Amino acid sequence: MTHQSDTEHPVRQGVAAGTSIAAGVVLATVGVLSVLQGISAVIADQIYVVGVEYLYRFDTTVWGWTHTVLGLLLFICSIGLMTGTLWGRIGALVVTALSIIANFLSLPYYPAWSMLIIGLNIVVIWAVATWRPALD
Repeated sequence: MTHQSDTEHPVRQGVAAGTSIAAGVVLATVGVLSVLQGISAVIADQIYVVGVEYLYRFDTTVWGWTHTVLGLLLFICSIGLMTGTLWGRIGALVVTALSIIANFLSLPYYPAWSMLIIGLNIVVIWAVATWRPALD
């Protein structure tokens, strides 16, 4: 009788595959929302309130462009992820990690939103990292 490791268990892979499809949808949603967040920061940067002074402080217009570009990349990677491409999986991991860093650095400007996006990005990274499509 063959022994399957925990990472090769069919139920776990089924959950990871289903979560990866959902992660693609979440990634697309986060991408669109990041683009909208970025546009709002570029057009009307008065909506962002800066609380406590932090060491890493940037202009809200810079954050707006950063979130807009990352949002577009997240959306593109979500398409690749949902179609099952390797570049989509690698891109999703890299761009989602960059999105976590950008949202961490923009915590002083919009803390609740940044924490929500960081949490969603962690779920996406887990789903993409655990899914092994060759086993499906």
